Amino acid sequence: MTNNLLETMPEDGAGSGAAAQPPSAIPPQGEAPENGAGPTPPPGLPDKFWDQDKGEVRTDSLVKSYRSLEQKLGALAGQGVPDDAEGYDIKTENELFASDPAVNAQLHAAGFSQEQAQTVYDLAAEHMLPLVTGVASEFHAQAQIDRLAQRFGGEEKWREMAGQLKQWGRAKFPDEVFQALSSTYEGVLTMHKMMSSGEPGLIEGAGAGDEGSSEEGLKRMMQDPRYWRDHDPSFVQRVQDGFKRLFPD
Repeated sequence: MTNNLLETMPEDGAGSGAAAQPPSAIPPQGEAPENGAGPTPPPGLPDKFWDQDKGEVRTDSLVKSYRSLEQKLGALAGQGVPDDAEGYDIKTENELFASDPAVNAQLHAAGFSQEQAQTVYDLAAEHMLPLVTGVASEFHAQAQIDRLAQRFGGEEKWREMAGQLKQWGRAKFPDEVFQALSSTYEGVLTMHKMMSSGEPGLIEGAGAGDEGSSEEGLKRMMQDPRYWRDHDPSFVQRVQDGFKRLFPD
């Protein structure tokens, strides 16, 4: 005879199995269940704040962690966005990139923090200063070239003279001395006077042992690192004075 599974199902409360435990019998978290197990931590509480042995929250650890968080937030407060653009404390080492109120106003409007605003100025100084210095150097060099062109009667005559001076100067001076002379208006005029004079010897009435009293002596002084490398003001002045005595206008 075939067993009818539906007919063999036990009625409610019947059978050898225990009845299902109603939901109200499940203990809530944080309370001890009826079967004797320890309390469970509250939902979302990190394990480090729960004392399993005592079955309670480690309040001392919670307080210590909270205080540490307060200290970190307080340290970051000084790096946040100031109340206004005047609140930025920008530090710069070059006056070309000093704190600018208009720039700071734009940074503040964009929500830049103190640290971010300082980074903008630091990057500007790092990347723009070499460009500004190069432009200034080129501008200064061009201004001296214009003076030389005017002195020698125009650009065409100056180009011709510059070629002669270059050829003559490289043949007469060490490279470092030639570079030092050819980098300034006064140095170029000095070379021109020397080339035009045919390199005279001692000036009339000067002693042979007097440094700077002869062209050869001045050449030796120009090879001194104090002249071409260090640009020592007093030493350079002595050389210039010597050439003025040798080659008066």
